[in-house]
Amino acid sequence: MSDVLVVADHRRGDLRDVSFELLTAGRELADATGGDLHAAVISGGVEEFAESLNREGVDRIHTVEYGEEFNHDVYTQAVVALAEELDPEVVVTPNSVNGLDYAPAVAIRLGRPYVSDATGLDHADGTLEVTREMYGSKVETTVDVAEGPFVVTVRGGEWPPTAGSGDAEISAFDVDVDEDAIRSTVKGFEEVGGGDVDIAEAEFLVSIGRGIEEEENLALVEELVEVTGATLSSSRPIVDNGWLPKNRQVGQSGKQVTPDVYLAIGISGAVQHVAGMKSADTIIAVNTDPNAPIFDIADYGVVGDLFDVMPRLIEEFGGEPPGV
Repeated sequence: MSDVLVVADHRRGDLRDVSFELLTAGRELADATGGDLHAAVISGGVEEFAESLNREGVDRIHTVEYGEEFNHDVYTQAVVALAEELDPEVVVTPNSVNGLDYAPAVAIRLGRPYVSDATGLDHADGTLEVTREMYGSKVETTVDVAEGPFVVTVRGGEWPPTAGSGDAEISAFDVDVDEDAIRSTVKGFEEVGGGDVDIAEAEFLVSIGRGIEEEENLALVEELVEVTGATLSSSRPIVDNGWLPKNRQVGQSGKQVTPDVYLAIGISGAVQHVAGMKSADTIIAVNTDPNAPIFDIADYGVVGDLFDVMPRLIEEFGGEPPGV
């Protein structure tokens, strides 16, 4: 029997969605190893975070109270101390900016193999099989790592978030942090590209691609966004053209999103874009090309001219579309 340790991710007082996805991935691994699932939350409002993480399938939650925001040196020391105490078969962190910051350092200090950006995990007979995507998500590969224990980062949006309340034991974990080894301090946050919204948190996204043709046609899209109460996002070409800021981009080079509804308008469905939105609960696609790849993953599809479809949608939701 071997345990699994997952490390939650939070920023500016909120747990990130990937934290609850980690619990699902971690529970699957713990079932495979025959051990318990441990979760750790470091810094910030650890007691509140621990209560939120107390979901079905979690056996123990460890809190490390030190500072408010992420710090590379604090997280590295805390996760190493937890791993040395618990001796988990697998340490799982998010493939986020924070996770990618400290996970390699943890692996080096523990002398463990490290695999990043996992989209699938399986453990059998001491071997960790990791599914990853390569070449812009065009190729799916599996990596067998036979010399455990392991450290792995998992991609957000690949596992459903764990639901249901749990009865995990919550306890404070005392880490003797070497303050002389803390070489950086968080001074504040600055959003990239006009951080008016975080599309990763949106429940309903209306996303536009090349099919919109001209920047002036954004007025029609914005009217649809307003009457539906959605949030506007886009594929990379729209951002490259300077029509929308970087923080609105969905995809491999943008943000991973998992909304309840993703309405893709004029988006062909290149693998780089699909990698960022394929885990949406419901995907609706509008495209003139019936063979567009986006229809391969869409739950509902409309083959038609977006300039005919959008005004009809706006009217359906009680709005008055502008002239096109």
